[in-house]
Amino acid sequence: MNFEKSCGVVVYRKIGVNLEFLCISNRSDGHWGFPKGHVEENESEEETAIREVSEETGLRVDLIFGFRESVEYLVKENTKKDVVFFLARSNGQAVQIQLDEVSDYKWADFQSSKQLLDYESSRLVLDKAYEFITL
Repeated sequence: MNFEKSCGVVVYRKIGVNLEFLCISNRSDGHWGFPKGHVEENESEEETAIREVSEETGLRVDLIFGFRESVEYLVKENTKKDVVFFLARSNGQAVQIQLDEVSDYKWADFQSSKQLLDYESSRLVLDKAYEFITL
């Protein structure tokens, strides 16, 4: 069995009393999810997550202490992937997507984000992030 590891971030912002989450569409497969990417040599999970958000969206983020969710799935018959998600609040910067990897982005409220996300595992991570933020 082969193993891959990626890290990403659930990015949110507050508009008044409303929460919005950043969802991106992957250029290669069109699926909606969160910014994420492969861990590079000698990188920590947190460093990978911060780098990937910056590369894919142009946002500079600080991770919120205490939130870490892991998702595992098979990407191929003999390849298992572990994706670790962190949480960060946007500080109002404009999103500038990396056109090589991202075809579109949307800021959406919690319910709209859940409908937009293609994978149940992403929706579960969003649920946990929303609960973490609102508790």
